[in-house]
Amino acid sequence: MSNSGSYNNPVLFPGNEYSRMLSEKYHYKEWMISRFLNYIPDAEDLLKYVDTKSNLHTYIRANTLKIDPNSLKVRLLEKGFKLKNTIVDEVFEVINHGSDQFTKKVTSGVSTGVSSSSSMDSLIRNPSARISSNQIKEEQSNSKERKLPSLGSTFEYLKGYYYIQDLSSGVAVSEMDIHPSDDFHVLDMAAAPGGKTTHIAQKLNNLGKIVACESNPNRLPSLVFNLSRMGVKNTLVLKIKSEDIMQLGFRFDRVLLDAPCTCEGIILKDESRKRSRTIRDLNICSNRQKRMILAGFEALKPGGIMIYSTCSFAPEENEMIIQFLIDKFKNAQIEPLNYGSSGLTTFNDIIFSSNMNQTRRFYPHLHDTNGFFIAKIRKSTEPDGV
Repeated sequence: MSNSGSYNNPVLFPGNEYSRMLSEKYHYKEWMISRFLNYIPDAEDLLKYVDTKSNLHTYIRANTLKIDPNSLKVRLLEKGFKLKNTIVDEVFEVINHGSDQFTKKVTSGVSTGVSSSSSMDSLIRNPSARISSNQIKEEQSNSKERKLPSLGSTFEYLKGYYYIQDLSSGVAVSEMDIHPSDDFHVLDMAAAPGGKTTHIAQKLNNLGKIVACESNPNRLPSLVFNLSRMGVKNTLVLKIKSEDIMQLGFRFDRVLLDAPCTCEGIILKDESRKRSRTIRDLNICSNRQKRMILAGFEALKPGGIMIYSTCSFAPEENEMIIQFLIDKFKNAQIEPLNYGSSGLTTFNDIIFSSNMNQTRRFYPHLHDTNGFFIAKIRKSTEPDGV
């Protein structure tokens, strides 16, 4: 197995006529296309998918600190939104959402996103919806043309009843194995703007303790605002580089490192990233990610769990970072995850640990989410070190 800890330079692949054609057609830098072709399944399908803005999926997370998810469903139904259940209980896909350019007809497709009356019986029989047939019939009979508000301007949003957040982020927090009865101390290493921090808080039911790190003072206001809006009461916000967390002498039951990255996975939301990222950016990010994951693992209690995630496709920011960690610490053990495509087991001339396939990748064209990577690492009770 090649040691990714000694592999410090991003991998470049030679271009060819095909990569040049795709680069011109979809307006990416060719070096990105050449790389995608070597580690993204059906890469051209991804490029086509990302190029179609109608493929952008929107998700919200119900904040159980303030409202029951079913009650939120009913309230948003009354406003004309349609919600669809996902693999995460408290996360819903919004099938239609507000815009000043169009109006939507109020419908009853809450749990399935189906709006036709012929589908009402199946919707009513769906126990996961928990919405009575009388409610549905009343909304159907009162349906009328109505302009939807934007998701970020509803009363429910301003009251902190939900957070606008991609499904992949919800999966990352769900994989932390946190339950309301757990009196855990949790570290969020790169917390702003607070999406995952507030999700952890609701998983803990505002019990336990969360330390939320943010080194950028310009990002602190959004973090503090969202913690307040969502009713979080168990979180300490620190303006500190997460790499320096051990200076405080704390140890944690759970650590979340949603690492700063090149963000290749959100091109569907931010098209500028097709051409704004450079090889130097990739190198800077991967080097910082190595420092951060070492610090986070050292701050983890024996038996604890670390979730590492990025919104990048790049192996240098994903599997290579995990390989770097497990090469450094023999008590760092990759654990299986429930959703997504298997992580890479090889990249270029690098052969990763045999259980790297237990990490998970999310692709927009396969999973209807942002591009995302998640690894779950448990710290065994063996001594630290190689």
